[in-house]
Amino acid sequence: MKASNTLQKPNNHTQIMRPCDIHLKRTTLKTLQINAGKLCNQACEHCHVDAGPKRTEIMTAQTADRILDLLANTQSIELVDFTGGAPELNPSFRFMVKRSRSLGRRVMDRCNLTVLSIRGQEDLAEFLRDNQVEVVASLPCYSRENVDKQRGRGVFDKSIDAIQKLNSLGYGREGSGLILNLVFNPGGAFLPPSQEKLEKQYKTELWKQFGIIFNHLYVIVNMSIHRWEEYLERTGQKERYRELLANAFNPQTVDTVMCRTLISIGWNGQLYDCDFNQMLEIPIGGKQRTLWNIESFEEFSEGPIATSTHCFACTAGAGSSCAGSLIHY
Repeated sequence: MKASNTLQKPNNHTQIMRPCDIHLKRTTLKTLQINAGKLCNQACEHCHVDAGPKRTEIMTAQTADRILDLLANTQSIELVDFTGGAPELNPSFRFMVKRSRSLGRRVMDRCNLTVLSIRGQEDLAEFLRDNQVEVVASLPCYSRENVDKQRGRGVFDKSIDAIQKLNSLGYGREGSGLILNLVFNPGGAFLPPSQEKLEKQYKTELWKQFGIIFNHLYVIVNMSIHRWEEYLERTGQKERYRELLANAFNPQTVDTVMCRTLISIGWNGQLYDCDFNQMLEIPIGGKQRTLWNIESFEEFSEGPIATSTHCFACTAGAGSSCAGSLIHY
């Protein structure tokens, strides 16, 4: 896919693509998002990474070392955000977490929850607690039926067990300093509901049914990439979903889209403006760059951001980012 620096929106009258004259540039770089690999113990229907148990792409120890050296040379970065796949399955994950914390950075783990119960990860929850790692956990619904349909049979029960374990260690509890945020993804080709209203429903239902507590709920718009795009094509909804996102374009979201303060690193050391561009192989600013030909991540502050039509998923309605809605009503 060819990258450009303008978003395009369909004209409601002619349905002809036209430029919106939006040129994005990064501001101060605050978040370093690391994709540790595509290996995962799950294969979710909505996964834009196309991750799963059979994927072999995984970040090497050499690449991890290089990231941490560059992080030490980039003072503006406040948050190191680990994603995958299941990032915890990377052999260098714990080393990267410890080193990032030793450099004084916040660390976030995008956890699918069920990874806490697989062989070899029995002490993962305690490791996260001991290193004050913020956990962002996928739970697309508080209903067993909906979760298992989207993520696989038995996932809901394992997820609830994992959250209860995290709660028992202090996660989500006021004053503990241990942050536990949950993530909602729509189960169909539609925009998510109000983040604030849905968070209240989640908190009420999860406490009533399971005695579970958490800090916040993030609602995220499904990106039409890889496995989710294949589902849309298979069900004949691709074009309708594309038009839904474009027609829901909200210019108020543009100033706060996550790519304005974030840089994304692929498992192989390639650099991108965001995780979604990474999956589409659109390089940072539209130019191929790797960890091995830069001296600091700060080189990308104030730089151009490559955009294309998939960016409408981040700018539709209340907006969407890895931290949920961009606009709060």
